[in-house]
Amino acid sequence: MKNPNIKWIYLLILSVIWGSSFILIKKSLLGLTAYQLGALRTIITGAILLLAGYNKLKTIPKAKWKWLIISGLLGSFIPSFFFAIAETEIDSAVASILNSLVPLNTILLGFAVFKIASTKRQVLGVIIGFLGTAILILKGAELNPNQNYLYAGFVIASTLMYAANVNIIKRYLQDVKPLAIAAGNYVFIVIPALIILLFTDFFTSETFNNPALPNALLYITILSVFGTAIAKVLFNKLVQISTPVFASSVTYIMPIVALVWGVLDGEGFSYIQGLAALLILVGVYLSHIRKI
Repeated sequence: MKNPNIKWIYLLILSVIWGSSFILIKKSLLGLTAYQLGALRTIITGAILLLAGYNKLKTIPKAKWKWLIISGLLGSFIPSFFFAIAETEIDSAVASILNSLVPLNTILLGFAVFKIASTKRQVLGVIIGFLGTAILILKGAELNPNQNYLYAGFVIASTLMYAANVNIIKRYLQDVKPLAIAAGNYVFIVIPALIILLFTDFFTSETFNNPALPNALLYITILSVFGTAIAKVLFNKLVQISTPVFASSVTYIMPIVALVWGVLDGEGFSYIQGLAALLILVGVYLSHIRKI
């Protein structure tokens, strides 16, 4: 008999892992460009998952491969670059809070694309969540005039892609093993990542002579192993044993972990931004409730 509480254990583990990934991205950017980071993250993760899950690929039905390609692009490939680009301009803690829009977007896309009905309370949650997002971005731009908060758009776009991905996994890949999904995702995105890396001047003396490179490579390796490879398998399993909205609720706890890391690293955070973050979480909570 399956333990009904196991989903909460998955949720907590993922929250800690992914909540720590924002500071790892920030530290990796000290020695890598955003495109190098995104490409290396994809390549390292792909190597790990394909080594671990190569034998699982033959168990995937042919009809599922198109969804694995889409899932890989939306859930892994594009966001790995978008988050890196975003954190060249905005703080890691702010990026993590904006990432908590995933459950809201899961509701919106579930209704608009996958025809999953929403309640009045969920609609109210969406409105409150987006209000909190607007305040967070505007106040952040005011407090940090040297940061370009238009780059928050990369995070918001990624939350839409994550939301689409979780719905795809639940609807079309429910019967595929979690490791097979993760490995199948990377079959198609490792090669494009390698091509991008070749065009980023990574393999140059200037890059290899950068004193910040060794630490950056250490951070990106930790991020790839734990924040992507292991977390992907855990998340795919969580989606299958729960619901899309519950699985995306991992973003409830992630900002807390990321905020702690950000404050320890000297990032500024005002009480108004704190209230905006609270608004986002209230909106997410309301959107999570199914009853009217």
